[in-house]
Amino acid sequence: MSAPSPDPLRRRSSPTFQPRFTLSLAYLAFFFVFFCLVLILPELLELVESMPPGPELQQAAKEAAREAVRPRLPLALLLAVAATGLGSYFRVLPGLRR
Repeated sequence: MSAPSPDPLRRRSSPTFQPRFTLSLAYLAFFFVFFCLVLILPELLELVESMPPGPELQQAAKEAAREAVRPRLPLALLLAVAATGLGSYFRVLPGLRR
């Protein structure tokens, strides 16, 4: 005789969805934007202190931000990769703990 069939209500639980790769990309993007802002912050603060508020300040800030961030993009990317990697390795980033 054959073995009794398992109860249909007691099926094997399917593996839980863990979007580690997607979360890693989200953390990488967040850290990249964060480090870009941190790296251009001194130039923007200097500009804000030297100019009166108005549309000219907004245009000057956009130009200063573009010029300041362009040479620092590789550094910001390197810092973002390092922060994401270290956060994942030391299990401090929520969702990447395991």
